[in-house]
Amino acid sequence: MQPLKIHWCAPRGAGNTKASEKDLASELDLDGLVDFAQEAEDMQIDTLLMGIGFHLPEPLPLIGALVRETRRLSFMLAYRPGLLPPTLFAQAVNTISWMSDKRISLNIVAGISPEEQAYYGDYLQHDERYRRTAEYLSVLHRFWRGEAPLTHGGDYYRFTGAKLGLPFKDGGRPRIYLSGASDLAQQIAIEWGDCWLRYGDTPSGIAQASQAVLRAGRSVGVRMHVLARDTRDEALAELEAMMTNSDEEHRKNVQAFVKTCDSEAVRKSFELAESASNDWLSPMLWTGAVAYRGGPALCVVGSYDEVARYLLEYKRAGVSEFILSGWPTRGEMRRFCHHVLPLIRKLEAEEGRQEEVALVV
Repeated sequence: MQPLKIHWCAPRGAGNTKASEKDLASELDLDGLVDFAQEAEDMQIDTLLMGIGFHLPEPLPLIGALVRETRRLSFMLAYRPGLLPPTLFAQAVNTISWMSDKRISLNIVAGISPEEQAYYGDYLQHDERYRRTAEYLSVLHRFWRGEAPLTHGGDYYRFTGAKLGLPFKDGGRPRIYLSGASDLAQQIAIEWGDCWLRYGDTPSGIAQASQAVLRAGRSVGVRMHVLARDTRDEALAELEAMMTNSDEEHRKNVQAFVKTCDSEAVRKSFELAESASNDWLSPMLWTGAVAYRGGPALCVVGSYDEVARYLLEYKRAGVSEFILSGWPTRGEMRRFCHHVLPLIRKLEAEEGRQEEVALVV
């Protein structure tokens, strides 16, 4: 089996925000972000996810800056159909492929909130946004197959004789991650994507939800958090300290925003958190920060060994990629890469040897 791919979610700056703190800033710490990206590269993180949202800096120019400050690290561009027409978007992605030597992948997000979409002049509802996403991806695939001139007349986009002088480098295309928890999101991931990306759940919950995707030969990725320490008691003490003096006004703001969301992924993540017993969905999955950080904040908590073994349970359930974060995310990335990731690789090697012996027998 292939080793787990470990990606990390990029912070706004140096990555020192706690789980319960307000995370809406009116400035960008580019120097801090460059330093974070370079450290992630040194620690063998595969990819940094560059998120999108009204509360975040625009990811396209950030990636353009970061690829010139790194040499191996890849960048996952989160983007929403409807913001840029597919011709211009393909042109931007192709340009970054040459700037970065193809260190670019895409996380296509249909959108999570009609209110936020309206900030950008987009008034489509949930299912319509996903149908537009399918059309968007179909056009992008045609560009990356080298069709030119390209004429398209669909429900959401229309253009005639489109040509792009600069192709994706070496005639390829970016790896495509499709986010969403609805059946429609899964169908589009199967038809047009490489990896279905979703928020966390228990390994058994992920396995059950992922059956159709895996049968279709697509990958499954999970976006969640980790908190690992030498011992479980230290990890639990860190949780308690982290949530002290939490920003309750921020929690109320998050709740108000969630009420405007029509995203199945957001809805299901909050339902999971509400179903948890004393903030624990399982002995390893803590939900206490979901109210402050939303769906991605479901967190695997434990000792280094416990966290490594639990992430391997997800691999057995069909997960091949993780996009992780922590609080503060820079310190957690260091701990994870120094202490948890080597254990994961050791366990993967042991399981690989056992599989080889079983095949021989």
